[in-house]
Amino acid sequence: MDAVEILNRRFREHDLGYEYVAKPSPGTIIRIDSQFVHAEMIEPAIASLYSAGFDGPLDEFMAAHKSYRHGDNKAAMNEALKAFESTMKAICDAKGWQYPDHATAQPLIAALFLNGLLPSDLQSYFGGIRSVLESGVPTARNRRSAHGQGAEVTNVPDHLAAFTLHLTASNIVFLMESYRAS
Repeated sequence: MDAVEILNRRFREHDLGYEYVAKPSPGTIIRIDSQFVHAEMIEPAIASLYSAGFDGPLDEFMAAHKSYRHGDNKAAMNEALKAFESTMKAICDAKGWQYPDHATAQPLIAALFLNGLLPSDLQSYFGGIRSVLESGVPTARNRRSAHGQGAEVTNVPDHLAAFTLHLTASNIVFLMESYRAS
């Protein structure tokens, strides 16, 4: 058993809620709120971005986890949205698809649909997914951690930051699987 396996086993044995992820190098410690969510969404999102060579979104996704681990929930949400948008840009770039300069989530999602990332006969069915993609992570981030907080300090609760990270991971896994299948 190597040192990483031993460390992660000790984290689990003591219910510390963390795991050391060796890739991307040099590795980082990420917070785990749910073993199921971690195994089914977080790890596959990291692995798919890493294996595709999508270093930009991977860096932002890891930064989101680092911010979350340190309790900076606003930064975690901002980095999560950046990772989501960068994943879409990376897919468009890899496929040679055009998208507007400085595109945000909504026009990037439109570009993915326009270019048939999903089969055209399923476009109406996936209209619900389009709505989720457009309103999930971007809305949570925009309303809680972007565009200035105004006169009062806004606090982002841990559960909302965790939800945003998990939703981002789910979106990334879905988009990367669609990208690989196309």
